[in-house]
Amino acid sequence: MNTYNILVVEDEKEIAEAIEIYLKNQGYNIIKASNGQEGLEQIEKNEIHLALVDIMMPIMDGTSMIIKLREKYNFPVIILSAKNEEVDKIMGLNVGADDYVNKPFKPLELLARVNSQLRRYTKYLNFSGDADDNKEDAYVIGGLELNENTRSVSVDGVNIKITPIEFKILNLLMKNPGRVFSSEEIYEKVWNETAINTDTVMVHIRNIREKIELDSKNPRYLKVVWGVGYKIDKA
Repeated sequence: MNTYNILVVEDEKEIAEAIEIYLKNQGYNIIKASNGQEGLEQIEKNEIHLALVDIMMPIMDGTSMIIKLREKYNFPVIILSAKNEEVDKIMGLNVGADDYVNKPFKPLELLARVNSQLRRYTKYLNFSGDADDNKEDAYVIGGLELNENTRSVSVDGVNIKITPIEFKILNLLMKNPGRVFSSEEIYEKVWNETAINTDTVMVHIRNIREKIELDSKNPRYLKVVWGVGYKIDKA
């Protein structure tokens, strides 16, 4: 994969153009849209590897766009949000965004987030292994199964749709059953950078629990150890 196509969905022209300059200088190909509806249309017409999505936009907002695109696509999504849009930012993470950058943002922070998400996405896509190898890289705890080669998760034999970030968090916990990981540890191991804001970890954990637990309020697998962190219980 030589050139990544990055979709920038932003209704403020100056911000969109600034992002385009930053990312083009890094060799990325930029596709722009001014609202969520236009963004979805661009996704249908182009192979998108990552999307930067503003929250507050006319016609279709960023949260609605993310809900729609997650019905079909797993590429990473980074929310662009003003600091006073905290509730909307959490909502965006809940419906499938992978990360967020606060506006006004520093160009280096934006580039770091983009590069980090694309590295993980490339690893997610470039898996290999035949059928005999697949079982060797499967982790099974009760009815919960995660396969590193096929990048799949199932519960009681039923495949679960999961994002790359959710997969990596669950993979970390299932490789170490019974071990408690703090939010900071999870962030640093999954994002491969120093933990700055671990709120996103809490949101992703909640999303994972909603997907793998029959009753998320009384989880069988993914447990919270209050004041310490999270763990996957041993079978």
